[in-house]
Amino acid sequence: MDAIEKAIRNALEKGNAEDRAFRERVYRAAFGALDRALQANPGVTVEVAIKRRKAIQAKITEIESEFLPAVPDVGPQGEAPAVELGADSAPAVEIGQQAPSPAVVDGPVQSASDAPRSRVLPVVPDIMPDATLPGAPAIDMSAPASAGIATEVAPDRDERRIRGRRLPLTAIFLTVTLLAAVGIGLFFAMQTGVFKTQAQLDTAPPQAPPTVDDDDFTPADSGPAKPGDADQARDWINVFSPADASHVSAPSDAKAEVMKDDTGSFLRIRSGASGSAISFDVGQGVLEKLAGKHAVFDIIARSEEGKETQISVDCNFGELGDCGRKRYAVGQQQNEYLFDVRFPDKRPGSAGTIAINSDFDKQGKAADIYEIRVSVEP
Repeated sequence: MDAIEKAIRNALEKGNAEDRAFRERVYRAAFGALDRALQANPGVTVEVAIKRRKAIQAKITEIESEFLPAVPDVGPQGEAPAVELGADSAPAVEIGQQAPSPAVVDGPVQSASDAPRSRVLPVVPDIMPDATLPGAPAIDMSAPASAGIATEVAPDRDERRIRGRRLPLTAIFLTVTLLAAVGIGLFFAMQTGVFKTQAQLDTAPPQAPPTVDDDDFTPADSGPAKPGDADQARDWINVFSPADASHVSAPSDAKAEVMKDDTGSFLRIRSGASGSAISFDVGQGVLEKLAGKHAVFDIIARSEEGKETQISVDCNFGELGDCGRKRYAVGQQQNEYLFDVRFPDKRPGSAGTIAINSDFDKQGKAADIYEIRVSVEP
């Protein structure tokens, strides 16, 4: 038994349920309780209120059918004829100033004794209470027996489920929006250097660019340095100067040309498509001063304007050996590119050479050589 039926039956038990007028008052009291519950809950829609009233009307119809006399079966299919209830057979229902509506009842066949009998269900109109009826039992909306009535006026489960879905969807949208904003903020922060460390923000002069080594060994202190950095406490021996380019050899597909600009004189070298290098002579007298010593060579150079390049350096010092292959990334600013050689203690039998390829990638880029010099480590 559901809560609506239980509440109505409890009210009927408080009086004479066989009295049609008493039953009518109970039914009106039930509708009045529903009406008060609807008014106390302004969030209930008109459609839901109508649905709740129809539910009570159906339950009253079912209860009222128990007080109607049974009628004999008619027809082989067990169909009962429609019965029109007169003034003495069903409670009168009054809505405003309207005349009472006769109840037309139609229902299934149901056996009541040895002779087949059928019980009919009355049509109970939607009763709207106009005022509190005297003598009607009170139906307490807060009582456990009538709790179902109060529950029925709440929005139905589908409506609650739809409203319940709105919150998760809104939360998901806000979460995605927040994460997107945080991601964009982090991206711009990284681009603007907000997360750079103190070491990255150091404004000290830049370190010398690293050398690009081939398979041969390059000493750890090799690399470019600003002109003049290597001058301190060194006695330099000149190996090449643009003022005397007679000791420079360029193969047929390479070029070597003395030029001058506001930085001074220099020799612009450009290796050929074959990757051939330009050779700079190292006199035998210079090698004799380096025999048995630890020497540091210094190439002062830059790349052609607007075209950074990689140069490679090879040496041939005859009996004194070589320097291994060196590679340097040369920029547009004039810099010093150093490498050291430890010479054996023997007398050289001839002069040597330093060969420079202006473009290791063989793209025809040029390098400007300002000077080549050497000094002995103290």
